[in-house]
Amino acid sequence: MSIRFDGKVVIVTGAGGGLGRAHALEFARRGAKVVVNDLGGAVDGTGGNSAAAEGVVKEVTDAGGTAIANGASVSDDAGVAHLVKQTMDTFGRIDVLIANAGILRDKSFSKMELKDFDAVMQVHVMGTVKPAKAVWEIMKAQQYGRIVVTTSSTGLYGNFGQTNYGTAKLGLVGFMNTLKLEGAKDNIKVNAICPVAGTRMTENLMPPEVVAMLKPEYVTPAVVFLASQDAPTGVVISAAAGAFSSAQIVESSGVNLGHAATADDVAANWDKISDFTGAKHFTMGGEHSAHFFELVKTTPLVG
Repeated sequence: MSIRFDGKVVIVTGAGGGLGRAHALEFARRGAKVVVNDLGGAVDGTGGNSAAAEGVVKEVTDAGGTAIANGASVSDDAGVAHLVKQTMDTFGRIDVLIANAGILRDKSFSKMELKDFDAVMQVHVMGTVKPAKAVWEIMKAQQYGRIVVTTSSTGLYGNFGQTNYGTAKLGLVGFMNTLKLEGAKDNIKVNAICPVAGTRMTENLMPPEVVAMLKPEYVTPAVVFLASQDAPTGVVISAAAGAFSSAQIVESSGVNLGHAATADDVAANWDKISDFTGAKHFTMGGEHSAHFFELVKTTPLVG
């Protein structure tokens, strides 16, 4: 295998089962020292114990690998600080962060309580931001770092009953889009995985035969690639059952309607405005602004 992690230290959050476990085992198989973080709570984030994380560590060590367990909540400041301190005290460096931890509290928006919205945002968004912030200066000092956040098709495209989850997951794409720019000069690459897998979080949403087909380990190759030395940066890879694709936010070419344009003019020209022929993907906000500066140089269609 050409992609190796010998001498590298990898933190995987939410690694007590499902996707995180699959990621942790594969990184260890490829030579990494792995920190298996898992609160050990229920799918909705309640409860917690260290048994799940310790079980994965045993799998790693039984196979001849190196791993330690950590039971911190990724949304808790003190817990994240302990996670990073434990890792540095044990291994002396942090090369890769796989931000995988998550919970579900699905309900239609009209029935969802704000506490359920806040809980999902805290675990998915701040539970990614806080570990990333805690390892950022370490990675800068090393002049090397790889961070993989976990987005979702719900964030990219929507899904009934998951306004909280979708908001959090698309927010992580925005987090990645800026962090990739800030990390570039220090050789820190930041990417996103969009998995479709049969896990504890999704098993009640899919027929058993579909769950069996969508094994978590089928997503892991994309995660390992995104965390590798020669990885791209600022990309979203979707993965399911051994199939892989890449997702982007794109923008239509647009039209210049002129300063005198009214809402009626926008309506009359909607077909042109929403024509995605020749659509572009921008890698930073400045490119989006430049697109509009060029667009307004064209002859207005009205006014």
